[in-house]
Amino acid sequence: QVQVVETGGGLAQAGGSLRLSCTATGLPSEKYSMAWFRQVPGKEREGIACMDWRGSERYYADSLKGRFSISRDNANPTLALQMNLLEPEDTAMYYCAVGYPSRSLDSRDYSHWGQGTQVTVSS
Repeated sequence: QVQVVETGGGLAQAGGSLRLSCTATGLPSEKYSMAWFRQVPGKEREGIACMDWRGSERYYADSLKGRFSISRDNANPTLALQMNLLEPEDTAMYYCAVGYPSRSLDSRDYSHWGQGTQVTVSS
């Protein structure tokens, strides 16, 4: 059974940083992609960044490139999301997803999701 677990959310001040981590277990294949999304109540889930199974291709939403970065450790496998220069608008529930797409930030392409971790940025 596939399990996806996010950790590392919490409260941060504007201008600060947070690092989220996602661990996936029970995956049937090594050739998967992992991605981060976020969602604010009443709005659609927004793709942040994704990485392929090799860890060689990273794809970011244009609006977040430069402040957010992802890295991956295939030994476990984990996907980290480093968030810098946080803004109050970054307040959201952050989700990790696992699937088998290529360079996709479309939530419909991901079949396994974590429960989410809340990030709150105060001004």
